[in-house]
Amino acid sequence: MSRTPRRRKARGRSRVGERFEAVVGPVAHGGHCIVRVTTDPSVEPAETRVVFTRHAIPGERVLLEITEGTEGDRFWRGDAVEVLEPSPDRVPAPCRYAGPGRCGGCDFQHVSLPAQRELKAAVVREQLSRLAHLDVPVVVEPVAGDRDGLRWRTRVQYAEDEQGRRGMRLHRSRVVIPVDDCLIAREDAREPSPELVHESVLGRDFVVSGEGFWQVHPGAPRVLVETVLEQLDPRPGEKVLDLYAGVGLFAAFLAERVGERGRVVAVEGSRVACGHARTNLGEFGRAVAVEAGAVDKVLATAYDEPFDLVVLDPPREGARRPVVEQVVDRAPRAVAYVACDPAALARDVAYFAEHGYALKGLRAFDLFPMTHHVECVALLERPA
Repeated sequence: MSRTPRRRKARGRSRVGERFEAVVGPVAHGGHCIVRVTTDPSVEPAETRVVFTRHAIPGERVLLEITEGTEGDRFWRGDAVEVLEPSPDRVPAPCRYAGPGRCGGCDFQHVSLPAQRELKAAVVREQLSRLAHLDVPVVVEPVAGDRDGLRWRTRVQYAEDEQGRRGMRLHRSRVVIPVDDCLIAREDAREPSPELVHESVLGRDFVVSGEGFWQVHPGAPRVLVETVLEQLDPRPGEKVLDLYAGVGLFAAFLAERVGERGRVVAVEGSRVACGHARTNLGEFGRAVAVEAGAVDKVLATAYDEPFDLVVLDPPREGARRPVVEQVVDRAPRAVAYVACDPAALARDVAYFAEHGYALKGLRAFDLFPMTHHVECVALLERPA
């Protein structure tokens, strides 16, 4: 099946389809490994190119095939299409749709679960070292709710091919691979829909739109709430900002902790989610305020007052500098940063450091087994 990569300006002759034998280097952020191939051994020094290679494990000797790249590109992309010297961490992929030229949904089905977590930990460590200049030990923890890394996804969105068959897309492509059973999806997984869904976390019920955001690993909401509360240790009477608050998951448990004398302000960009948050948080009355709007714009015009604690749970692109600066302007004693992208987290940790906030704790969770994604919760504190 031909691959249809994303369009970009060609920079010379295409190298797509060419094959190279090479030893796989370290894992990189994004579900691939770094491989350096010799492109022209006749020149001195030999001409080499970096290839971001999927379906490989560090240390293996593989035959890789270029899937994206031209002469003038700084780097190419490729797939390990044959393993010549396998890693001891290599296992048969449980899903028959995983592998080169197949479904692009999973990155690590060929890697044992413990080794998957080690790869993810290496990525988090590397991002914090490179972007935040921190040497931090990282352990990616398993979370109850999957079956040996499978059957955890509670929501799944399928594509449809030209024959009307449901499937998943090839990596970095619009080509649809027919899939009759996605093994990381639960048997009762729902597709997005406008209908309301009721979720329960630690004995508390939440209403959320079937199309709205909710963690897709069944163990995620509980472990994230428990971790945030443990890190922040909210005290009665404190004031808390819950940013990118969604339907009020963190705000509800924070409101319980700070009590009637405290206050929680939840800021969320989705007006639909804000409506559900007001329902979910209604029992707390005026002790909780729900503000609809982009976080940076809301903080630029409102709530310009001291807050004791802040929870940040931004989308994949992270909070970014304007939000970080507005947070530190409120002078919280502690910030809990929930991150699904280690690069964005490391960048924002560096921004916090510019204002004296140090990384005091970090936990990482394997909420997306078989993929390269990892969820982190970082604790940032200002000096006493």
